[in-house]
Amino acid sequence: MSNILEIKDLYVQYRTDESVVHALNGFSLNLDKGETLGLVGETGAGKTTMALSILKLLPEGVGRITAGSIQYNDIDIIKASKRDMRRIRGSEISMIFQDPMTSLNPILSVGEQVREVLRLHKSDMTKEQQNRRVDEVLTLVGIQPERKEQYPHQFSGGMRQRIVIAMALIAEPALLLADEPTTALDVTIQAQILALMKDLKEKTDSAMIFITHDLGVVAEFCDNVAVVYGGEVIERGTVEQVFARTINHPYTSNLFECIPDLTSTSKRLPHFEGTMLDPTNLPEGCKYAPRCNVSLDLCVKQNPEMHIAEDGHNIKCHLFCTERNG
Repeated sequence: MSNILEIKDLYVQYRTDESVVHALNGFSLNLDKGETLGLVGETGAGKTTMALSILKLLPEGVGRITAGSIQYNDIDIIKASKRDMRRIRGSEISMIFQDPMTSLNPILSVGEQVREVLRLHKSDMTKEQQNRRVDEVLTLVGIQPERKEQYPHQFSGGMRQRIVIAMALIAEPALLLADEPTTALDVTIQAQILALMKDLKEKTDSAMIFITHDLGVVAEFCDNVAVVYGGEVIERGTVEQVFARTINHPYTSNLFECIPDLTSTSKRLPHFEGTMLDPTNLPEGCKYAPRCNVSLDLCVKQNPEMHIAEDGHNIKCHLFCTERNG
């Protein structure tokens, strides 16, 4: 399979009058055509910043890419002009944002908002063809076409999320960025949305980066998984490799240990010590070292390199490299 997306050593900063936030710190990632990659990590790890960087939607005047590269097919995203990005957004790369209510315009009908994607990127289609396509996509996501003249406030949270998904998929993009699309939904609606996204993705054969906190969703929905901490990927492998829990980065192991056990008689939910690192004051060595209970002296002084095992399971950890390399 060939890469559709390649991110190399990406550094992103948010500059304010008070401080500099180091959001991404050497973030690297490859994505194949048709692949579904789950991106997991705590709030503030840099997952959303990565997605916004791909679309060049970082806050103007505040967020900026300071180093690295983003290659989408044969397009250098960082060097792409505003005109190029307007062509790419929606047609080739689409994003499902976290909060459907803030993603939709409250004064435009949902049909008009879904149709806008076609108006901007499918100018060869007549208005009648666009309307038929809107009806088809709304039907696919489980919304009756006759409701397209209604407004966002007339729909439930789950229905609004379906509308946002329709907007993202109507032009059949090659790459879909889904930023926690089910976080605000109840379990039943979440299952419906995931089944819908999986079905639509298979029909369009698009690649997807699925950003989430839910390891269960990753296990069920994704082909591969990347664990993010401190603005960099610290573990990458297939779902089977990572979830086998035989060899993991210490941070990944701690995440698994925090999954509630229904057979446990403990009165407290499992947790691990420490808090997410301060992105305005990064440690010199491994970014997880201050919280890691198996860190070495080397971890405090030097950031580890990514170790790639023979089976393609990647782990960025001095302990792992020391054990394997002697």
